[in-house]
Amino acid sequence: MILGLIQTSPLFGDKEGNRRQIEALAGDARADLWVMPELALTGYEFKNREELRELAEEIPQGESCQWLTAFCRERNCHAVMGLAEGEGERVFNSAVLAGPKGILGKYRKLHLFDAETERFDLGDTPYPVFDIGTARVGLMICWDWRYPEAARTLTLRGAQIIAHPSNLVTPYCQPAMVTRALENRVFTATANRVGTETRAGREVRFTGESVIVSPDGATLAKLSRDRTECITVEIEPAQADDKRTGLYNDLIRERRPEFYVNTAERSPT
Repeated sequence: MILGLIQTSPLFGDKEGNRRQIEALAGDARADLWVMPELALTGYEFKNREELRELAEEIPQGESCQWLTAFCRERNCHAVMGLAEGEGERVFNSAVLAGPKGILGKYRKLHLFDAETERFDLGDTPYPVFDIGTARVGLMICWDWRYPEAARTLTLRGAQIIAHPSNLVTPYCQPAMVTRALENRVFTATANRVGTETRAGREVRFTGESVIVSPDGATLAKLSRDRTECITVEIEPAQADDKRTGLYNDLIRERRPEFYVNTAERSPT
Protein backbone atom coordinates (compact mmCIF):
# COMPACT_ATOMS: atom_id res chain seq x y z
CA MET A 1 0.00 0.00 0.00
CA ILE A 2 0.97 3.63 -0.29
CA LEU A 3 1.25 5.71 2.89
CA GLY A 4 1.31 9.50 2.70
CA LEU A 5 1.98 12.50 4.95
CA ILE A 6 0.67 16.03 4.47
CA GLN A 7 2.60 18.73 6.35
CA THR A 8 0.67 21.99 6.57
CA SER A 9 0.86 25.51 7.99
CA PRO A 10 -2.73 26.31 8.92
CA LEU A 11 -3.99 29.86 9.35
CA PHE A 12 -5.71 30.05 12.69
CA GLY A 13 -9.48 29.79 12.42
CA ASP A 14 -9.58 29.68 8.61
CA LYS A 15 -11.06 26.22 8.13
CA GLU A 16 -11.97 26.74 4.49
CA GLY A 17 -8.54 28.07 3.58
CA ASN A 18 -6.84 25.26 5.48
CA ARG A 19 -8.92 22.68 3.64
CA ARG A 20 -7.86 24.22 0.32
CA GLN A 21 -4.23 24.10 1.46
CA ILE A 22 -4.48 20.36 2.16
CA GLU A 23 -6.15 19.71 -1.19
CA ALA A 24 -3.46 21.70 -3.01
CA LEU A 25 -0.63 19.91 -1.20
CA ALA A 26 -2.08 16.49 -1.99
CA GLY A 27 -2.62 17.52 -5.59
CA ASP A 28 -2.60 14.50 -7.87
CA ALA A 29 -0.51 12.38 -5.50
CA ARG A 30 -1.98 8.99 -4.66
CA ALA A 31 -2.02 7.27 -1.28
CA ASP A 32 -4.11 4.53 0.26
CA LEU A 33 -3.79 6.27 3.64
CA TRP A 34 -3.04 9.94 4.23
CA VAL A 35 -2.03 11.23 7.67
CA MET A 36 -2.56 14.94 8.41
CA PRO A 37 -1.56 17.05 11.44
CA GLU A 38 -3.25 17.55 14.79
CA LEU A 39 -5.92 20.32 14.79
CA ALA A 40 -5.28 20.56 11.07
CA LEU A 41 -8.13 22.92 10.16
CA THR A 42 -8.36 25.26 13.16
CA GLY A 43 -4.81 25.93 14.20
CA TYR A 44 -3.45 25.25 17.67
CA GLU A 45 -3.07 28.28 19.94
CA PHE A 46 -6.58 29.01 21.20
CA LYS A 47 -6.85 32.11 23.37
CA ASN A 48 -9.25 30.44 25.74
CA ARG A 49 -11.79 27.67 26.09
CA GLU A 50 -14.60 29.84 24.73
CA GLU A 51 -12.75 30.39 21.44
CA LEU A 52 -12.10 26.66 21.26
CA ARG A 53 -15.80 25.88 21.73
CA GLU A 54 -16.69 28.21 18.85
CA LEU A 55 -14.35 26.36 16.48
CA ALA A 56 -15.01 22.81 17.70
CA GLU A 57 -17.34 20.49 15.76
CA GLU A 58 -19.29 17.35 16.41
CA ILE A 59 -18.06 14.02 15.07
CA PRO A 60 -19.14 12.70 12.57
CA GLN A 61 -21.75 15.29 11.53
CA GLY A 62 -19.49 18.35 11.54
CA GLU A 63 -18.37 20.09 8.36
CA SER A 64 -14.75 18.98 8.78
CA CYS A 65 -15.73 15.32 8.89
CA GLN A 66 -17.98 15.80 5.86
CA TRP A 67 -15.11 17.44 3.98
CA LEU A 68 -12.64 14.71 4.96
CA THR A 69 -15.06 12.03 3.76
CA ALA A 70 -15.40 13.85 0.42
CA PHE A 71 -11.58 14.10 0.22
CA CYS A 72 -11.37 10.31 0.66
CA ARG A 73 -14.22 9.58 -1.75
CA GLU A 74 -12.69 11.69 -4.53
CA ARG A 75 -9.32 9.97 -4.09
CA ASN A 76 -10.58 6.49 -3.15
CA CYS A 77 -8.44 6.51 -0.01
CA HIS A 78 -8.51 6.71 3.77
CA ALA A 79 -7.23 9.61 5.85
CA VAL A 80 -6.45 10.44 9.47
CA MET A 81 -6.77 14.05 10.62
CA GLY A 82 -6.74 15.87 13.95
CA LEU A 83 -9.57 18.26 14.84
CA ALA A 84 -11.25 20.01 17.75
CA GLU A 85 -14.30 18.00 18.77
CA GLY A 86 -17.26 19.46 20.62
CA GLU A 87 -19.75 17.35 22.54
CA GLY A 88 -22.15 19.42 24.61
CA GLU A 89 -20.05 21.48 27.02
CA ARG A 90 -17.02 19.27 26.54
CA VAL A 91 -14.26 19.81 23.98
CA PHE A 92 -11.64 17.27 22.98
CA ASN A 93 -8.41 17.23 21.00
CA SER A 94 -9.43 14.42 18.68
CA ALA A 95 -8.41 12.51 15.57
CA VAL A 96 -10.71 10.83 13.08
CA LEU A 97 -10.18 8.11 10.51
CA ALA A 98 -12.25 8.62 7.37
CA GLY A 99 -12.83 6.57 4.24
CA PRO A 100 -14.85 6.95 1.05
CA LYS A 101 -18.04 5.94 2.87
CA GLY A 102 -17.64 8.10 5.96
CA ILE A 103 -16.00 8.29 9.37
CA LEU A 104 -14.77 4.91 10.63
CA GLY A 105 -13.97 6.09 14.14
CA LYS A 106 -12.23 8.59 16.39
CA TYR A 107 -9.76 8.94 19.23
CA ARG A 108 -9.73 11.61 21.95
CA LYS A 109 -6.27 12.60 23.13
CA LEU A 110 -5.49 11.00 26.48
CA HIS A 111 -2.33 12.96 27.30
CA LEU A 112 -2.72 16.73 26.99
CA PHE A 113 0.35 18.94 26.55
CA ASP A 114 1.08 22.26 28.24
CA ALA A 115 -1.78 24.81 27.99
CA GLU A 116 -3.99 22.20 26.29
CA THR A 117 -4.82 21.15 29.85
CA GLU A 118 -6.64 24.48 30.35
CA ARG A 119 -8.54 24.32 27.07
CA PHE A 120 -9.48 20.71 26.38
CA ASP A 121 -11.15 17.99 28.38
CA LEU A 122 -9.12 14.85 28.98
CA GLY A 123 -9.79 12.17 26.41
CA ASP A 124 -11.99 9.25 27.41
CA THR A 125 -11.57 6.79 24.52
CA PRO A 126 -9.22 3.76 24.52
CA TYR A 127 -6.52 3.65 21.86
CA PRO A 128 -8.36 2.38 18.75
CA VAL A 129 -7.27 0.18 15.85
CA PHE A 130 -9.22 0.03 12.59
CA ASP A 131 -8.97 -2.42 9.71
CA ILE A 132 -9.14 -0.41 6.46
CA GLY A 133 -8.57 -3.44 4.23
CA THR A 134 -5.04 -2.59 3.18
CA ALA A 135 -3.79 -2.30 6.77
CA ARG A 136 -4.74 -2.14 10.44
CA VAL A 137 -4.36 1.46 11.59
CA GLY A 138 -4.02 2.68 15.17
CA LEU A 139 -4.45 6.29 16.31
CA MET A 140 -2.57 8.42 18.80
CA ILE A 141 -2.01 12.18 18.95
CA CYS A 142 1.16 14.25 19.42
CA TRP A 143 2.20 14.21 23.12
CA ASP A 144 1.09 10.58 23.40
CA TRP A 145 4.54 9.76 22.04
CA ARG A 146 6.05 10.49 25.47
CA TYR A 147 4.11 7.56 26.92
CA PRO A 148 5.43 4.25 25.54
CA GLU A 149 2.25 2.56 26.76
CA ALA A 150 0.35 4.31 23.95
CA ALA A 151 2.25 2.74 21.05
CA ARG A 152 2.53 -0.58 22.89
CA THR A 153 -1.22 -0.70 23.50
CA LEU A 154 -1.91 -0.06 19.82
CA THR A 155 0.58 -2.79 18.92
CA LEU A 156 -1.03 -5.30 21.27
CA ARG A 157 -4.38 -4.46 19.68
CA GLY A 158 -3.01 -5.39 16.26
CA ALA A 159 -1.94 -2.10 14.67
CA GLN A 160 0.41 -2.40 11.72
CA ILE A 161 0.58 1.38 11.22
CA ILE A 162 0.40 3.97 13.99
CA ALA A 163 -1.03 7.20 12.55
CA HIS A 164 0.21 10.10 14.66
CA PRO A 165 -1.27 13.56 13.91
CA SER A 166 0.90 16.13 15.70
CA ASN A 167 1.61 19.81 16.38
CA LEU A 168 5.13 19.33 17.73
CA VAL A 169 7.06 22.20 19.32
CA THR A 170 10.07 20.31 20.70
CA PRO A 171 12.80 18.55 18.66
CA TYR A 172 12.59 15.22 20.46
CA CYS A 173 9.61 13.36 19.04
CA GLN A 174 10.81 12.67 15.52
CA PRO A 175 13.95 10.74 16.58
CA ALA A 176 12.00 9.09 19.40
CA MET A 177 9.57 7.62 16.88
CA VAL A 178 12.43 5.41 15.68
CA THR A 179 12.39 3.85 19.13
CA ARG A 180 8.60 3.53 19.15
CA ALA A 181 8.76 1.73 15.80
CA LEU A 182 11.64 -0.51 16.86
CA GLU A 183 10.29 -1.53 20.25
CA ASN A 184 6.95 -2.52 18.71
CA ARG A 185 8.01 -3.46 15.16
CA VAL A 186 5.31 -1.29 13.58
CA PHE A 187 5.19 1.46 10.99
CA THR A 188 4.76 4.93 12.47
CA ALA A 189 3.52 7.95 10.52
CA THR A 190 3.93 11.28 12.32
CA ALA A 191 2.28 14.19 10.48
CA ASN A 192 3.48 17.50 11.94
CA ARG A 193 2.89 21.12 10.91
CA VAL A 194 5.20 24.07 10.31
CA GLY A 195 5.05 27.80 10.95
CA THR A 196 4.34 29.88 14.05
CA GLU A 197 1.29 31.14 15.90
CA THR A 198 1.48 34.29 18.03
CA ARG A 199 -1.65 34.31 20.13
CA ALA A 200 -2.68 34.06 23.80
CA GLY A 201 0.34 36.15 24.77
CA ARG A 202 3.05 33.91 23.38
CA GLU A 203 4.66 32.66 20.18
CA VAL A 204 4.52 28.96 19.40
CA ARG A 205 6.87 27.60 16.74
CA PHE A 206 6.25 24.19 15.17
CA THR A 207 9.07 21.87 14.18
CA GLY A 208 7.94 20.19 10.94
CA GLU A 209 10.01 17.15 9.95
CA SER A 210 7.03 14.86 9.54
CA VAL A 211 8.36 11.32 9.39
CA ILE A 212 7.50 7.72 8.46
CA VAL A 213 9.50 5.00 10.21
CA SER A 214 9.58 1.27 9.38
CA PRO A 215 9.38 -1.65 11.83
CA ASP A 216 13.16 -1.96 11.45
CA GLY A 217 13.66 1.64 12.56
CA ALA A 218 14.52 2.94 9.09
CA THR A 219 13.39 6.44 8.19
CA LEU A 220 11.38 5.92 5.02
CA ALA A 221 10.37 9.55 4.55
CA LYS A 222 11.13 12.81 6.31
CA LEU A 223 9.92 16.30 5.41
CA SER A 224 11.54 19.68 5.97
CA ARG A 225 11.51 21.82 9.10
CA ASP A 226 9.77 24.80 7.57
CA ARG A 227 7.95 24.00 4.31
CA THR A 228 4.44 22.81 3.57
CA GLU A 229 4.67 19.64 1.50
CA CYS A 230 3.50 16.06 1.12
CA ILE A 231 5.24 12.78 0.53
CA THR A 232 4.23 9.18 -0.17
CA VAL A 233 6.05 5.88 0.28
CA GLU A 234 5.16 2.31 -0.60
CA ILE A 235 5.10 -0.07 2.37
CA GLU A 236 4.16 -3.68 3.08
CA PRO A 237 2.00 -3.56 6.25
CA ALA A 238 2.40 -7.30 6.86
CA GLN A 239 6.02 -6.65 7.83
CA ALA A 240 4.62 -5.30 11.10
CA ASP A 241 3.08 -8.68 11.92
CA ASP A 242 6.50 -10.27 12.28
CA LYS A 243 7.73 -9.38 15.78
CA ARG A 244 10.88 -11.52 15.56
CA THR A 245 14.32 -9.98 15.98
CA GLY A 246 16.69 -12.69 14.83
CA LEU A 247 16.46 -16.44 15.35
CA TYR A 248 15.58 -16.48 19.03
CA ASN A 249 13.63 -13.40 20.03
CA ASP A 250 10.07 -12.19 19.55
CA LEU A 251 9.22 -8.78 21.00
CA ILE A 252 5.63 -9.63 21.85
CA ARG A 253 5.76 -13.35 22.64
CA GLU A 254 8.65 -12.89 25.06
CA ARG A 255 7.13 -10.10 27.10
CA ARG A 256 7.11 -10.80 30.86
CA PRO A 257 4.19 -8.67 32.09
CA GLU A 258 3.98 -10.57 35.38
CA PHE A 259 7.27 -8.90 36.34
CA TYR A 260 6.46 -5.40 35.13
CA VAL A 261 5.60 -2.80 37.75
CA ASN A 262 1.92 -1.88 37.78
CA THR A 263 1.30 1.81 37.17
CA ALA A 264 -0.38 2.06 40.57
CA GLU A 265 2.50 0.47 42.46
CA ARG A 266 6.10 1.21 43.30
CA SER A 267 8.85 -1.30 42.78
CA PRO A 268 10.35 -2.65 46.02
CA THR A 269 13.49 -0.93 47.26
